[in-house]
Parts: sequence; structure tokens; C-alpha cells
Amino acid sequence: MIDFSVIWFAIIVFATLMYIVMDGFDLGIGILFPFIKSTQERDVMMNTVAPVWDGNETWLVLGGAGLYGAFPLAYAVIADALAIPLTLMLIGLIFRGVAFEFRFKATEAHRGFWDKSFIGGSLLATFSQGVAVGAMLNGFPVKDRTFAGSAMDWLTPFTLFCGLGLVIAYALLGCTWLIMKTEHDLHKKMSSLTTPLLCLLLVVVGAISLWTPYAHDAIAHRWFSVPNIFWFLPVPVLVLACAWGIMRAVKREAHYSPFLLTLGLIFLGFSGLGISIWPNIIPPSITIWAAASPPQSQAFMLVGSLLIIPVILGYTLWSYYVFRGKTRIGEGYH
Repeated sequence: MIDFSVIWFAIIVFATLMYIVMDGFDLGIGILFPFIKSTQERDVMMNTVAPVWDGNETWLVLGGAGLYGAFPLAYAVIADALAIPLTLMLIGLIFRGVAFEFRFKATEAHRGFWDKSFIGGSLLATFSQGVAVGAMLNGFPVKDRTFAGSAMDWLTPFTLFCGLGLVIAYALLGCTWLIMKTEHDLHKKMSSLTTPLLCLLLVVVGAISLWTPYAHDAIAHRWFSVPNIFWFLPVPVLVLACAWGIMRAVKREAHYSPFLLTLGLIFLGFSGLGISIWPNIIPPSITIWAAASPPQSQAFMLVGSLLIIPVILGYTLWSYYVFRGKTRIGEGYH
């Protein structure tokens, strides 16, 4: 018998990971804007993602729609519990998107305002996403299939620290993306920023890795019980291996491997989150099967998804292929 709940969980996880990777580096570019003062270099930074950034957010829509249709209980609880951070995230994405379009058309006198809007929107959206991830790890109280907590349960030191951690992670992702896509002075500036950002990220990841099992007995049991510990043990080893590889790649002035290894770090962090909550979709106790819609509904949605996902993957790969290579000063897509 086909387990549609597992299939839909895999689809939502895949869409979420694709969003984190693809929208992560263009949010990271906004976070890095304060480190670059040259208007020309800022133009180049934005032009590296100008042809593709709109399509990156398709994955966020797919993940949200899949959660709504396949796991309506999870959608209802998460939307209620995280109403404030999710609203702030959307406000940040709106500001970032508007600033992205208006900055290229603004007069010199107004460009500074749109630069600040781009920075602020990127920071707000990223920080809110990190807070939401931290709140997921904390879990949500559910009674009679409704959220039983308060509107401010998400606001804890742990969730705020997770928000800071994601800001650093996206900044590193954006930094290594620009190493891959730019050259000359901007390439060198990003290379010099990579190691400090990587060290900060490792400190944050280490702190969260210690904090999470200390604060959550259920997660500690899941991490350190057999056979789960054998699934978890490779993660910190691979994190250190990727970090070492990034440092070596930057030192030898590589162009592509820093970004690819940073993607590896993001994937490992995401897999650590999955290990922590599986098979729950509403931590700490509601599984994907308890939160699922009827199999008939999941099967009906799956038909459409199997048609649309290849289309999304196709035009995503095509757009990145067409706009491959370096972005130089004087080149633009607006």
C-alpha cells in the first residue's frame, strides 16, 4: 500500500530545502550589502540574482500549499502558533522584492532608501525564518486538534538565537555565491569575508547543537538512542569536513567549491533538523500520519504535483544554465 503521507512529507521537505538554498543566497546578498559601499559593486551583487530570484520563491509557495493540502492540521497549528514571525517574514520578503525592483529605477538621491529597504527586508525575512525553525524545535502545545498556546510562545532566547544563526548561514551562502559569480575586487572582498562568517556559523551551530538536547529531553533521547545515534554521528563529522574544505578552497582562490561546500553545510543542518523531529510534523508528539488529510485527497493532489514539479525544476535549471558564468560591472538585467 502506498503511504501518501510519507510521499507528501518528502515533497514538502524537498520544496523547503530548495527554497532555503535558492532564496538563501539572494537573501544573503541583502545581508552582505552593508559590507559593500560601492554602488557599482552593489549593482553587480544584485545582478547576479536578478534573472532567477523571482523563481526561487516558487518553492516556498509549493511547500506551503503542500502543507495546507496534505497536512491541514499541521498547517492550522503552525499558522496559528507562528502568525507573528510568519507575517514579519512576508513583510520582509515584500520589502526586499519591492526594493529589488525599484532600486534600479530610482534616482541617485533615492537609491539609498531602497538599499536600506533591501537590507532591512532581507534581515527581517531571514531572522523570522530562523525564529520559526527554533519554534518548531521547541514544539507546539495542541489540544483538541487546535493550537493551545499563546501568540507569543515563539519568543524565547533559543528561537532568537536560531534567528541569528540563520542570518549568519544565509550571509555565508550569499558570500560564497558571489565568490562564484563575481571577479576582481568584489571577489576578493567576499573571499576575505568567508572565513570569519564560517567561524561564526560553526560557533552558532555548536551552541545550538548543545542547547537543543539540553533543553528538550525528547530530542536528546532521539539523538542518543540506538539506532538513531548512528544516523546522527556522521553529521558533525561532515560539518567539520565541509568547513575545512571551504577554508582550503578560499585559500587557493577557488571559485565554485566554496559555494558547493556551503550548500553541503546547509543540507547537513537541515538533515539535523529532520533527525530531531522525525516522524513528527508538529513537535513534540503529532506525527505526519496523525496530521494527514484523507488518502484520497493526498492522491488527488499528488497527480497535479507530479506534473508541476518537473516543470518547476525544468525552468529553474534552464534559467540557471542560461545565466551561468560571471557577472561583471556594466552588465545588467533590468
